Amino acid sequence: MSLTTRYDAMFERLRARGEGAFGAFLMLGDPDLETSARLLRAAARGGADMLEVGIPFSDPIADGPVIQAAADRALKAGVTPGDCFALVGEFREEFPDIPVGILTYANIVIARGRGAFYGACAQVGLDSLLVADVPVFEAEPFVETSRNAGVAPVLIAAPNTPDEVLAKIARLGAGYTYCVARAGVTGADERLSLDHSRLLETLARLGAPPPILGFGISKPDHVRAAIAAGAAGVISGSAIVGRIAEHLHDPFAAEDAVETFVREMKAATRR
Repeated sequence: MSLTTRYDAMFERLRARGEGAFGAFLMLGDPDLETSARLLRAAARGGADMLEVGIPFSDPIADGPVIQAAADRALKAGVTPGDCFALVGEFREEFPDIPVGILTYANIVIARGRGAFYGACAQVGLDSLLVADVPVFEAEPFVETSRNAGVAPVLIAAPNTPDEVLAKIARLGAGYTYCVARAGVTGADERLSLDHSRLLETLARLGAPPPILGFGISKPDHVRAAIAAGAAGVISGSAIVGRIAEHLHDPFAAEDAVETFVREMKAATRR
C-alpha cells in the first residue's frame, strides 16, 4: 500500500515558504479524553505543522519525568489505546491535512498484534509510527508491517549512530527521520548544544527522510539553532506537556498555554 503523502506535502509547502517544520508532541488522554481533544485542536490552531502523539504506557523508557507524568495521568483516567485511536480519528476529521504520528513502545504494538495495530493506525488517518524501543537492527518486521498498512515507519538517529546504521535508517525509514538533539530521555533543556553536522550531512547524502530534531527543544532559540544547523524542523514535547501540567484544573488555561507556546515556536521556524 502506498504511504500517506501528508509529510511530503508539508515539507514541500514549507520549503516553498522558506520555513522549517514545527511538530508538537502531546500525550493522548492527558489529563482526560475531553481535554486532550481540545489540546490537540489548540496545537493545530497555534500553527503546528505536524503532531506527534503518545499512547499512555506504564514504562516509557525514552521519556523523561514530564512526559512520564502525563502518561500516568492518562492511565489513571482509564485511557486505553482504543480511546487514543478514537481521539486521532476525531482530530483527523477536523484537520485533514496535518500529519499526525504516534510515538509508542513495542509492548503496546504487540499487545494488539502488529498487523492489527498498524491497521488501526491507517483506519484513523495516522501518518507515521515510531516505536521508540525497537532498535534499527530489529526494526524490519515493524517496517514491513507499517509499509503494508500505508503508515510511514519513522526511525531514530543520533550524532553517534554509525554510518552503516544510518544507511539502514535511510533505506527503511519514511515520513521523517527523528534525530535526537541530545543523549538521554525527553525533557525541556535551558541550553541546546548541537553537534549534528556529520549526522545531517550523512542522512542527506544517503537520501534519508527529512531530519526532525527532538529531545530538549523548549525555546524559540532552540528552533532557530536546529534549523540553522540543517534540520528540516523540530519536535517539542516536554515543554508543551509541562504547560498542560501547570493548568490541570483549568482546561481553558491549558488550551491557551498550548496555543500560545506553539505559535511562538512556529514563528521561530521562519527564516
